[in-house]
Amino acid sequence: MPYDHRNDHRTPPAREDREARGARRALGSSGTQRARGTRTGALARAGAVAGALAACTALAGCGGGSPAAAPKSPDTKSPDAKATHSPTATPTSAGTLPLTGRTVVVDPGHNPGNFQHSREINQKVDIGTTRKECDATGTSTNTGYTEAAFTLDVSHRLRDLLTSLGAKVVLTHDADRPFGPCIDERARTGNTARADAVVSVHADGSATGNRGFHVIVPARVSSGAADTTRIVGPSRDLGEAVVRHFARATGTAPSNYIGSGTGLDVRDDLGGLNLSTVPKVFVECGNMRDPKDAALLANAAWRQKAAQGIADGIGTYLKG
Repeated sequence: MPYDHRNDHRTPPAREDREARGARRALGSSGTQRARGTRTGALARAGAVAGALAACTALAGCGGGSPAAAPKSPDTKSPDAKATHSPTATPTSAGTLPLTGRTVVVDPGHNPGNFQHSREINQKVDIGTTRKECDATGTSTNTGYTEAAFTLDVSHRLRDLLTSLGAKVVLTHDADRPFGPCIDERARTGNTARADAVVSVHADGSATGNRGFHVIVPARVSSGAADTTRIVGPSRDLGEAVVRHFARATGTAPSNYIGSGTGLDVRDDLGGLNLSTVPKVFVECGNMRDPKDAALLANAAWRQKAAQGIADGIGTYLKG
């Protein structure tokens, strides 16, 4: 938390005057000229102290003023992994950030620990239309970079960008549990938070040559515990905004194998969407099994662009 150093180097205002009076008493009336010299030197020293303090404050190196808060780093292994603030993070006329008062749930797809818990993640849960496995391990690139590592990294970057815009951000998990959460629990997290938007971050595992990103939006489902009737429209609006801004921020094209070039895919078989009561989309950021897409997904600078595109899409949707 920033703290105030403005009092750390405060110089007693009477010090220089006391030095000058002491010099006059020591020299007497015959030493008036020398006393003036002493007073001039004292004033010069005071000016030097003030100048040093001004320089120190400008460099933020001596405690002058409040230091900037250290940015959160989602990937300390990568020198360029720190999230940059969105250029749209400009206070409104009322002095608040544009997403102040909004809640966004970010869902990092899968979990790095799922590989060690196949029995647990294969337990089936109710998704309204059917029963499906609790969770999955996710895919990986041919060189072994896992989807779970990718989604967590992008989710950290996305969290930091949205926070800089004033939003309250909730993660469904932060690799702080052995496996999961299950897909029904992920949906409940967004519902319980009464989120204004939920984005689940993923990467696809399709065939070589299949390239590009796509955004999955919920179909109209009303079965058992699932009823997406009220969120179909808002979720599509969110999805369309993310498609536009993701393409712009990353420079990548929508999927050439899903969505007929629209970047949108409508599905009724995903528990995370079926059980949601708040606007929600899945973002498949690229195809990890294609070498060209994989090279992008494994690049920290590109992941920052991906997070920026998602953040801009969410911001556009929430600002209407």
